[in-house]
Amino acid sequence: MQPKVIQRILGLLLMIFSLTMVPPIIVSLLYQDGATPPFILALTITVVSGLIIWFPVRNNKKELRIRDGFLVVVLFWVVLGVSGALPFALGTTPHMSIIDSLFESLSGLTTTGATVITGIDNLPASILYYRQQLQWLGGMGIIVLAVAILPMLGIGGMQLYRAETPGPIKDNKLTPRITQTAKALWFIYLGLTVTCGVAYWLAGMTPFDAIAHSFSTVAIGGFSTHDASMGYFDSQLIESIAMTFMLLSGINFSLHFIALSRLTLTPYLRDAEFKTYALTLLSIGLITSLFLISSGTFEDSGDAFRYGLFQAISIGTTTGFTTTEYFGWPSFLPLLLLFSSFIGGCAGSTGGGMKVIRFLMLFRQGMREIARLIHPNAQISVKIGNKPLPERVISAVWGFFSLYVASFSVMLLLLMATGLDQVTAFSALAACMNNLGPGLGEVGSHYGNINDTAKAILSFAMLVGRLEVFSILVLFSPAFWKK
Repeated sequence: MQPKVIQRILGLLLMIFSLTMVPPIIVSLLYQDGATPPFILALTITVVSGLIIWFPVRNNKKELRIRDGFLVVVLFWVVLGVSGALPFALGTTPHMSIIDSLFESLSGLTTTGATVITGIDNLPASILYYRQQLQWLGGMGIIVLAVAILPMLGIGGMQLYRAETPGPIKDNKLTPRITQTAKALWFIYLGLTVTCGVAYWLAGMTPFDAIAHSFSTVAIGGFSTHDASMGYFDSQLIESIAMTFMLLSGINFSLHFIALSRLTLTPYLRDAEFKTYALTLLSIGLITSLFLISSGTFEDSGDAFRYGLFQAISIGTTTGFTTTEYFGWPSFLPLLLLFSSFIGGCAGSTGGGMKVIRFLMLFRQGMREIARLIHPNAQISVKIGNKPLPERVISAVWGFFSLYVASFSVMLLLLMATGLDQVTAFSALAACMNNLGPGLGEVGSHYGNINDTAKAILSFAMLVGRLEVFSILVLFSPAFWKK
């Protein structure tokens, strides 16, 4: 462990994050919404804190080790959550407690989209913008951005990238240098955001709403500038644009990079994870729509199909936009949609959940064990895309799954111990750990009515989900701290 190296990078990253307060300050001044002072104060506190942390160790430029990378990432996400909460805690509109501010900040940065705020339509423009910006920054990941733009991080960039980037294939680089890989990912991310924003604007959104919703759509976050979310616009065109970009953002960004560099759609068609992802969302969308039609939930079958498909894609990709109160739908539908968030998006996307590739591996492994029962002496390998997987990868997936279930079980019991009923506790934890946002029961519309202890547990669950269990739970291992 190299405390001084960690301290230096943490200070640098904190000073960089302080710059994210500048855009909401500009928005506040443009709209004259009276929310400028909290952002100025938050910027000052963040940059001074970063300077104090960085200055004593500014000349310590040793190479980062693997353990250092994990510690930097986790520490920074925690510190970032606290810094991101400052504008909420220091402002008067909305008036928020410290725990509510921290919950809202982490929900934005982890692209969860769960909110404790009601009356969103009446918030100052700068606060509305800031919430959306938090999600956009967290979508691809602050660390990936830092690796892309900060050569001063030097040789240790790979360790940070490995520690933060989601998915079981995180060691794959698109370009020879990790800095170039990070830049490539961010350029694709930025390109999708700009295209989405322009499409929203042309479809009828105001420029402000178009920018704000493009941030949360491509980040698969789900925050909106309106209490009614996407239902506020009541536009099939806007919903179609949202579905398109939610689907695109839930795909492995490596595929986007390869497809763009070769100008062909072949990489998508050949990718087993993408095909499973598309088939899963389509199947859930059809089941939902057909049941809504058969149950007579909507008088018009076209509306049933429209709302069913949108919610299936929104929840299946863990975005969390709503066009209607899906948690009030009949029978098994709300639970089906909630379960789909466990699968989530593809590895290397901005989507949450356990990732499609892991479920595909687990399914193939299950099929192999069935085949072994029939043919005990056969040598059967697990294949993805006709390529056999190393046993180490399969073991890692099983390890992830077991840790996920164990973490979920412990936090579920803790939430119920705080007084939440079973439905609320389960759905809230699933929604936060999968970075989905809206749940069922008391948290169907917002999280403002649950107790502070539950909010603290759910805030931790968001971090566990965003950093994909291993990256944060490794710090609780005694082996991590041994020399």
